[in-house]
Amino acid sequence: MSTRLVRILGRTVRQQRESRALTQRQLAELAGVSQATVARIERGDRIPSVPALESLLAAMGGQLTVAVEPLDAHLDAELAQLATRPLAERLDDLNLDRLLDRLGDLPNAITGATAALLQGAPLPVDAPELAIRWRDSAQLTRWLEKAYGQRWNARWNEFGGPHLEPEESGEHRWRTRYGEIRAVMCDELPETVEVRHGGRSYRVVPLVQLDVTDPRTAALLHRYREGQLRPRTGHHPA
Repeated sequence: MSTRLVRILGRTVRQQRESRALTQRQLAELAGVSQATVARIERGDRIPSVPALESLLAAMGGQLTVAVEPLDAHLDAELAQLATRPLAERLDDLNLDRLLDRLGDLPNAITGATAALLQGAPLPVDAPELAIRWRDSAQLTRWLEKAYGQRWNARWNEFGGPHLEPEESGEHRWRTRYGEIRAVMCDELPETVEVRHGGRSYRVVPLVQLDVTDPRTAALLHRYREGQLRPRTGHHPA
């Protein structure tokens, strides 16, 4: 079972539970499993057995179904759906403007999928991605402390635990009172271009540079461009 599928199953259980206003303990009691089992499945760090998964879903009035789809079809569908959403709405979801305002004079550049989004590529973005210089890491740490930051703990698949400082081992990903932030630590800030949206100016890493320096974003951009070139079904030329 792939890591992606484990995460999808865990997210599905969590969404179903929260939609019914159940706590993990309540769901565990209904399904006849331990709360720790529910927590591990929802975090995606345990491969659930089929009987356990069926018990959890049955306790919430649901059942497991299995389907086969072309590889990465889920990603194509997500890109198509994101392309229909207004940019302003997606930026609001990210709390991007608020985060940038609160960062004050901390030097940064918008990079990754966030930069691509601002340049018209509707890629999936979980949190703003900023390039920040190593020599500004102490300033970043002070800001994180004031913003009640919590570092991402990959071991437990949740925020909290690791030291805030970027120099400490761990992903450069924090949750703050202003939303989540992801940092790409670098010696010097990358070259940027200015993009304006809604009366605001953003300094973003250009797409041509992301194609070369950011493999994950480059792969998403390639997928998006392929989708733009792919013939639309249901359309017949006259």
